[in-house]
Amino acid sequence: MAIEEVIGRVARDLEHLKKYTATPGEGCTRLPFTKEAKEAVEYLRSLMEEAGLEVHEDAAGNVIGILKGEDQEAPCVMMGSHYDSVVNGGDFDGIAGAVCAIEVARQLKEKGVTPKRNFAAVGFCDEEGMRFGTGYFGSGAMLGDRDVEYCRKFKDTDGISIYEAMKGYGLDPEKIGDAKWKEGSIGHFLEVHIEQGPVLDAEGVEIGLVDCIVGIQRYMVTVYGRADHAGTTPMDMRMDAVDAATKVISKIPDWAREKADGTVATIGYINTVPGGMNIVAEKCEFTVDIRSKNNDNINDITRRIRAALDREVKQMGGSYEMDNKLTITPVQLSMDMLKVMEKSCQEHEISYKYLPSGAGHDALEIGQTIPTAMLFVPSKDGRSHCPVEFSKYSDFAKASVLAAELAEKLVTE
Repeated sequence: MAIEEVIGRVARDLEHLKKYTATPGEGCTRLPFTKEAKEAVEYLRSLMEEAGLEVHEDAAGNVIGILKGEDQEAPCVMMGSHYDSVVNGGDFDGIAGAVCAIEVARQLKEKGVTPKRNFAAVGFCDEEGMRFGTGYFGSGAMLGDRDVEYCRKFKDTDGISIYEAMKGYGLDPEKIGDAKWKEGSIGHFLEVHIEQGPVLDAEGVEIGLVDCIVGIQRYMVTVYGRADHAGTTPMDMRMDAVDAATKVISKIPDWAREKADGTVATIGYINTVPGGMNIVAEKCEFTVDIRSKNNDNINDITRRIRAALDREVKQMGGSYEMDNKLTITPVQLSMDMLKVMEKSCQEHEISYKYLPSGAGHDALEIGQTIPTAMLFVPSKDGRSHCPVEFSKYSDFAKASVLAAELAEKLVTE
């Protein structure tokens, strides 16, 4: 197969998808259940149909193209990534993996492969969790881990719940259970993704074979105090929510550093109410995102946060809530699948490196129960989740060729 042809198709598809953003010229903003998301889904659908796949959109907003195999009951081989983005993000995070999945289906057809089982190319809905503070919505729904109560519970900053957003998008949240795949119907999962870190680019390595993905816990913390006048309320008579919250916030990064094994903790959002310069805050909200290959580290930092909040809030005289938005454990990826792609790298003289993923992916959700592998392509200067995010189309083409060789082996077994 001519690699130039593959590069051309990947470039065409990704260049077109750049148009579907709410922030033209300022990076990709494609939040779930928005006009931009629907436009991206429709384009992915057209690509899947062009590739000869049987296409449908499920109850969770995932778009799925099936290359049918001889045995419809055999566990399928699934490949894909997400089509949503962060705010002012890049043009390759997630969506390139969905495009590569479709490209793999094309290559299987062009090779004349007769699948014994289905190959499913998927564009997943809301992996990022940017809008509702959650994550892995589409892939979680496929596994049966999202229900109507979940859709009603989580809301965006405008107070719109997932339930309401789905209805506005044209989906029926009451049918979210229909997105679940029958247990055992997915045999293997594969995802191509940009590295979102500097290792491959800095070392001049073409492909990353991902052997582990970190676990993640996310929380929204709300500290409650009392609003008072900033000038007339003595310091020892205040119930200052910001004072209590920031004493805890300041410790969290150091608790992650103490682990000294790549564990990270991030406070990405802080909000005060009423938010006036001359008012003692009655409420302070902040998010916490903790990640590690070692789940005990995550749990320990979470325990320390609760203990510190208990102490500071008791001293201040207020209260707090710590709402869990996401809990997902680390996952070891399939060495059997990775070894097949390692052999392909050697045969094609493509340089490669085994490495862990510090970012979560749909592969993290699905890999909890299903044999899963990931390929990384280099990110220029390690930049991601920003407008300057960039990866070479030729690297995506190489990844798709490697993935197609693994997929061919799996669908013909």
